[in-house]
Amino acid sequence: MKTYDWSSFTQRININVPVEKLYKAFATRAGMESWFLRMCKYKNADGQHLKADEYINQGDSYKWLWYGWPDSTEETGDFLSANNKDELSFVFGKAGIVTIKIYTVAAETIVELRQDNIPADEASKFNFHVGCSMGWVFYLANLKSIMEGGIDLRNKNIDLKNVLNA
Repeated sequence: MKTYDWSSFTQRININVPVEKLYKAFATRAGMESWFLRMCKYKNADGQHLKADEYINQGDSYKWLWYGWPDSTEETGDFLSANNKDELSFVFGKAGIVTIKIYTVAAETIVELRQDNIPADEASKFNFHVGCSMGWVFYLANLKSIMEGGIDLRNKNIDLKNVLNA
């Protein structure tokens, strides 16, 4: 019997827009705030804030806040790689490392998100493997919804609790 690998997961989705547009959605403040975050701050290695449409680079850092969550629920981390084309990776707090790859298969653009190095303790299995996996499913679906149809599915009401879109 094969044991389940709690240290990583991969989510993939096809989105009918060019690779460049999807990369910008991950690699800029404006992009991330359009589908994922309520507030995104990027700083370069010199500590300077990046402009809304300025691409991140390896060594840059981030601070993120989500809709539906108070300011105390923030994430900070560093970008490990960014090729300004179709791939980037970042440290996702205590939840591991996230790598985004964007490529074309059978005339479809694919966004592939892999989260690795997830801790193996019981709380991390639930919070990071299961919780992050479920969260990424929603946010990748929201990215597709916004890119293909312009509809934002995020819950923006902080008073609504325990909904899948926050």
